[in-house]
Amino acid sequence: MSSPPISEPPEPPSASPLPAIRQLDPTLVNQIAAGEVIERPASVVKELLENAIDAGATRIDVAIEEGGVQLIRVTDNGSGIGREDLALAVAPHATSKIRSTEDLFNIRTLGFRGEALASIASISRFRIVSRPAGQDEAYEYVGRGERGASEAGESSDAPLIRSSAGPVGTTVEVRNLFYNVPARRKFLRQAATEMGHVTEQIARLALAHPAIAFSVSHNGRSARSLPSVSDRRSRIGDFYGPELASCLIPVQRSERDLEIEALFAPPAQSRASSKWQYVFLNGRFITDRRIAYAVREAFRGLMEHDRHAVVFLFLRADPRHPESRLPIRRPPRRSPAPTSARPPPSDMMAPWRAPGRPSVRPPRRWCSR
Repeated sequence: MSSPPISEPPEPPSASPLPAIRQLDPTLVNQIAAGEVIERPASVVKELLENAIDAGATRIDVAIEEGGVQLIRVTDNGSGIGREDLALAVAPHATSKIRSTEDLFNIRTLGFRGEALASIASISRFRIVSRPAGQDEAYEYVGRGERGASEAGESSDAPLIRSSAGPVGTTVEVRNLFYNVPARRKFLRQAATEMGHVTEQIARLALAHPAIAFSVSHNGRSARSLPSVSDRRSRIGDFYGPELASCLIPVQRSERDLEIEALFAPPAQSRASSKWQYVFLNGRFITDRRIAYAVREAFRGLMEHDRHAVVFLFLRADPRHPESRLPIRRPPRRSPAPTSARPPPSDMMAPWRAPGRPSVRPPRRWCSR
């Protein structure tokens, strides 16, 4: 019997030639960057609040509509932006916070990349009104998506800057987020869910900066009013209630070029989730598995294994020290960056644990839940 003929392998499909390489349109570049910087309305709020804090504001007012999809307005009394810098402030990779490579290893501000405003302006109807101290009038920057019909005939590439009225400080208004990127907008959650994310971002910054007064409104109704306070316990009480704040036990230590200030609740106040563990490095919210492990060890044997301690941990370190640097290249939209600083040992956060001993009797001043 003759064997069947061997079939020839199919011809591979012919590859279509690649189009010529060309420079992307600046608007498209900013929209691509927005995919890394802006994930949801809470991302916008975080960027705008960090700018306000870096500007030296002592009061920040936040107005939100429909979870931030329809409106985000952040008003501060900071240093303001001069007329000559308004257009540059919205240009990509323009910043006043760094000048050289060496500055990347001595960052003392919350933001420094210079890409947030450009990204936000490319996916929203965007405007800024700002007035520095000593300037007689305010000036307004109007993004292309916010311009009226009478202004549409002007050069689309030229920024529109005009005189306006306003107090010293800056107001940034973001309307109709993702209006020109419908694929991103349809993945947003309900307004209540988005507002929950916004509130969490405000909480992280307000806890780290208790001297700054914050007010938050949603759909025209006051949601939070946080006066300026001199101590962290009072700010925690404003957010989570005086009962929890009164139970917090303070710890302050300084070791290995690292200053630690902690407020932790007794085991009776433990939670089912670790989201009540707030860790800050130089005013920036961070996550770090080694610090989380140190916290668990500090409370080992004092609560059930599936419970989590309530901890507010504030770390301060010189950013020039090699062991305290943050990874500067981590995309802003991802989970907060871990620090390369050594984690504090568990006995530094638990005064009832003596070094070298697994545990000793905890303090009697526990409060009931």
